[in-house]
Amino acid sequence: MTHANEILARDSLAAFQRGDLDALREHSFAPNIRWHQPGKSLIAGDFDGPDQVIQLFVRLFELTDGTFSVAAHDVLANDDHVAELLTARGERNGKQLAENFVLTAHVADGKFSEVWVQPTDLYAFDEFFS
Repeated sequence: MTHANEILARDSLAAFQRGDLDALREHSFAPNIRWHQPGKSLIAGDFDGPDQVIQLFVRLFELTDGTFSVAAHDVLANDDHVAELLTARGERNGKQLAENFVLTAHVADGKFSEVWVQPTDLYAFDEFFS
């Protein structure tokens, strides 16, 4: 049987892939979500609340002229946490991004409450978004 938090993660990724930011705001993010994006690039920082996280996603799409996408290799979940093995792809200013990363999250009351993004090559990720 699939864990409810795995379903949350996969449904959230599907909403992101189709650009359904309202579904993410309503169904995926706790009202007090904190999103941690490492590095020193144009998208790095800590984002508090659904509106700031959605603005981060809008920025990702803007910076890549809508080419940014994420695909899952695997999703691991238990009652309190989700870990997703992902690949990000995109194009920006003649550069190509194909970067694996891990997204880890706390889940509370069926929604993401805190999220950390860990690219396998932070330097490449920063270079792409700088």
